[in-house]
Parts: sequence; structure tokens; C-alpha cells
Amino acid sequence: MKNFLLSLSLFLLVAANTTAQIFDEYFIDKTLRIDYIFSGDRSNQAVSLDQLNQLPQWAGRRHNLSQLLRKGNGQIKVIDKSNGNCIYMEAFSSLFQEWQTTPEAERVNKSFENSFLIPYPKKEIEVEILLREATGNYKSAIKHTIDPNDILIKKIGLNNLPSYTILHQGGPIDRCVNIAILAEGYTTSEMSKFREHAATACQQILAHNPFGKFKNKLNLFAIETVSLSSGVSVPRENIWKQTAFGSHFDTFYSDRYLTTTNVKDIHNSIAGIPYAHIIILANTDVYGGGGIFNSYTLTTTGHEAFKPVVVHEFGHSFAGLADEYYYENDTFSDTYPFDIEPWEPNITTLVNFDSKWKDLLQKGTPIPTNTGDSARYKTGVYEGAGYSSKSIYRPAVDCRMKTNTCKDFCPACQRAIEQLIKFYTE
Repeated sequence: MKNFLLSLSLFLLVAANTTAQIFDEYFIDKTLRIDYIFSGDRSNQAVSLDQLNQLPQWAGRRHNLSQLLRKGNGQIKVIDKSNGNCIYMEAFSSLFQEWQTTPEAERVNKSFENSFLIPYPKKEIEVEILLREATGNYKSAIKHTIDPNDILIKKIGLNNLPSYTILHQGGPIDRCVNIAILAEGYTTSEMSKFREHAATACQQILAHNPFGKFKNKLNLFAIETVSLSSGVSVPRENIWKQTAFGSHFDTFYSDRYLTTTNVKDIHNSIAGIPYAHIIILANTDVYGGGGIFNSYTLTTTGHEAFKPVVVHEFGHSFAGLADEYYYENDTFSDTYPFDIEPWEPNITTLVNFDSKWKDLLQKGTPIPTNTGDSARYKTGVYEGAGYSSKSIYRPAVDCRMKTNTCKDFCPACQRAIEQLIKFYTE
């Protein structure tokens, strides 16, 4: 046993050194933030480069740099120009791609900001943005070269940092998932209330497994981003506020959908603070929120459902989990075509169920699974998910990604989150 443990320790040490060598070969400990403009309509999409920025520290993953665990609705790919090797990849979703499914996209062109963080390269790189099409394939939208010595790369985050508090420190920045919690609609005099709400959000996330199980791999910071107005905008009530990020309800004319299109403002406000994932807390008692994979979570703090909703929305933005709820007697195929397997790990159209939670099913579980058999099959294939009552399936009768009353993530969601935490940190 002693020899086994010694061998294991040596293996882990070598693996850690190998990871560090790969990172150090291509990158320095800074961040390159690339700002883009996504634009188009229902059937056309274009991506344009906006601005390049250098941030003083890299707080993202140093493991599995050229791999993806989630495919996302889009991907950013980084190639070393000198040898053609892929040296970094990340997946994402965007508000623009959601907007393309709305009726408005049939009538008008619109543009949306998007910002992506990559480790700062030592040498010239080629960056490519790929966007997922309705067929499930990924199409190149832009490919461009970046010289890390370009004098027009703006250096930001060196001065005038906002006040911030360490809510939970699980370990060093370079070995943890680093999460920034920002204030939206809190004035200077309301920052003590924000700190309380941020602490509650942190506690709620860590109270849910597997986040709690891996709390030594998570760092959470509360950043006091000040707004001129208290509260957030509610367009349907003709309420418009001057807030840090200009967020508002009624996104895509949906009452509860709270988002912001001012993505650069979000990133500029925390440029000098180590972060890879973002949670924004909105100072209002109106119910709502939103979560966009590898972009941000935005949720309200004054409503009684604040605690479950912030965890639910973080499930979207961090882990790429889909909504498991649906609308009774309604069938929607615009978001998830029934003949394509969704990329999200917790819903399926059964087109490629082998890639989902099939291995979690106990032997003999019917596919699909009748909800009346849920006591027997904790994990099954239950119809109704992804906003559709038919043809899309979820892993459990109830889950944090389905209702606010469910206490836990379902087994498939828990595994998906655990896999991602390990992917980022091991």
C-alpha cells in the first residue's frame, strides 16, 4: 500500500508539472479579453472584432486547455501560429443566439456585445469563433490573427479597483474555479445590503452538491459595483434606472427574463480582480433572472425565491445545464429541434441518448419512463423538458433545474457539475 501511495503521489506530481509546462509553454499569467459584436437576423449571423484588452492576471483553467467538456452554442478556438497547434478552447452561449429564435429576429437586424477571456499568449495566435447551427453543426463565423505585442491592446484593471470581499476561499487562484459576484442596482449607501445578499448567494451555492463537495476548489468574491439608481429597469412599467450594467426585465418581451446587453461594462468593472465566472445580483423584489453559459448569471435578491433561483441560474451559466421545466400541453421545437440532440447534458431528444445519462439508469429502466414509476426509478427518462411537453426528456421527475421547490440537483445534473469542476481544476 505504501508503494502504491508513493507511486500515486509521484504520478500526480508529474501530471501537475506537465500541466504547468503546457500552460507556460504558450501563455503568461495574464488574460487576453477579446470583445466582439455579434449581429444578424433569424437566418444570418456575423461576428466582428471590437477591442483587445490585457488584464493583469489569468484566473481561468490551466488544465485541459485544448479540450471541451461542453460544446455550447458557440466555441472560441485558439491556434498557435508557429506550429498550428490548438492551444486553448472554450464553449459559450450568447444572448444573440437566443434572440435569433424570437419573432423580432424575422423583422430586423440587431447587434449584441460578447467578451471572451483567454490566457495571454506568448506568441502570435489565430482565433476562431464557431457558432452552432440548427443542424447541430458548428460553422466558422470569424477567424483572425492576434499579435500579443500589438501596441493597441488596451491594458486595463491596473487602477481604481472596486472594493471587494472574499466570501469563500477554497484554494489558490490557479487551482480553483474563480467566481465574481457583482452588484446591480445597489447605490453606495446600499452596499452593506449587497454584501449580505452576496454572502447568501455564496452559502446557497455551497449548500448544493456537488458545489459543497468541492468547496476547496471554489473561490467566490463579492465586488461592490455601484449604481446611481436603486433597483433595476422594468420596461413594461415604464421604469428605467441608471444602474451599473443597465439590466432590465422583459428581455425578448418575456416578463421574468432579466438580462443585460452591456457585456463590456460587466467585464470592465472587474478587470483587475481574478475571475472566470460571473454572478450579478439585482437589487429588486421583482421575480426573475437569467443565466447564459460561460457569460453570466443575473438574478434578483428581494424576492422570496432568491435562494433557489440563484443556484438554478448558476446551473445555466456555469455548467451549461438546460431548463428541465416545460409548459403543459405546449410543444416548442424552435429552441430544441426534436431531430437534433441538444448539447446540454441534462436533456435529450433520444437522438443520441448514449451521450447523456443512459449509464446512470438502473438495469431495466423503461425508456421513456412513466412519471408514475418515479419512486422506483430515481433516475429515468421523463418526458417534458426544454420548454416542451413532448419529445424532450429529463433525468428526474423533479430537479433544481425544473422547480424552485426541489432541494437538489438531479443525479445527472450533479454529475455534470462535478465533471466540469474537475475538468477546470484537475
